[in-house]
Amino acid sequence: MTTTSHVSYAGGQPHAVTHEAGTLDVRNTHDGSRSLWKLRQDATLEWLDGSDASTDHLLAALEAAFEQHPGHKHFTVAAGHAAAALVQAGVLLPAADGRATCWRDMLWQQPALWLPAVQPPMALRYALTHGKYHPLRPPKREGVLYQRFIPWLGKTFSFRSFDPEADLARFNRWMNDPDVAVIWEEQGDLDKHRAYLAAIDRDPHMQSMVACLDGEPFGYFETYWAKESRIAPFYDVDDHDRGWHVLIGEPAFRGRAFATAWLTSISHYIFLCDPRTRRAVGEPRIDHVQQIRNLDKSGYAKVKEFDLPHKRALLVVMLRERYFIDALWLPRSDGAAAATPAQHTA
Repeated sequence: MTTTSHVSYAGGQPHAVTHEAGTLDVRNTHDGSRSLWKLRQDATLEWLDGSDASTDHLLAALEAAFEQHPGHKHFTVAAGHAAAALVQAGVLLPAADGRATCWRDMLWQQPALWLPAVQPPMALRYALTHGKYHPLRPPKREGVLYQRFIPWLGKTFSFRSFDPEADLARFNRWMNDPDVAVIWEEQGDLDKHRAYLAAIDRDPHMQSMVACLDGEPFGYFETYWAKESRIAPFYDVDDHDRGWHVLIGEPAFRGRAFATAWLTSISHYIFLCDPRTRRAVGEPRIDHVQQIRNLDKSGYAKVKEFDLPHKRALLVVMLRERYFIDALWLPRSDGAAAATPAQHTA
């Protein structure tokens, strides 16, 4: 007998999900609550009466159902009060027979499944910074920012905010790695990197993050609002376009399976933070062939080459609509293999 395991972070708490003989068993590992769901051949997810069918349990069951059947674009949901609550929240669409429909692309836009703390979009108010007219940006979030179980690795990927005390020495080591230095050109001592990070901390349009797998740090990311950034003059930038930079500091985490995990996740994180973000953008060095190849395989469009003061760059763009409609949280190059959850023999 074979069971398939998944972990969902609905509501910011871990839910262990096992799939056996057409039944999903969802257990909140924090409070012990448990629910059971029948995953039928007609793409219906049905609550088994008597179990704890909270909205978080239903979200976790739906995430696991789509992970188990990545080719399905929607499921019919029969789940009583839990489904009714999600219909009211706009997560599910009501159906004529009193049931509801969950569309894959809509579910993956629900921040409560992947962001431990969900904040409403900041009200629009504009400011002028260094000659650039842009919306005021929300305060930077701290702690764990995003968490997602990666089925092809069987591990949890996460972003957390940069901690200067815990992360500075590691960041310094990463920046002085020859493979990183040839791209970033920021090698130096601790004082240089302390100043570099302090400048980002003071800049409202940028945030430093550390990427982890099962809590083990392996990479450094920067997100930025494009309207205030150096690439804004080179294309028709939108108020809420957001971009990112990356370095993978630990050599053991530079394989393709890891690249598909962080690349699909950074796009997802950017789109979840603010529903008004329509484009994720990047500007890799034109000679960073492997990075451009990874971006291409992940669905980013190559728009044009342009010159920044320190490099010739390639503008790449991911549309929000494309990411969610085409399910680009799964790798495109080997989607069938990557979409198969980790299997364990019971």
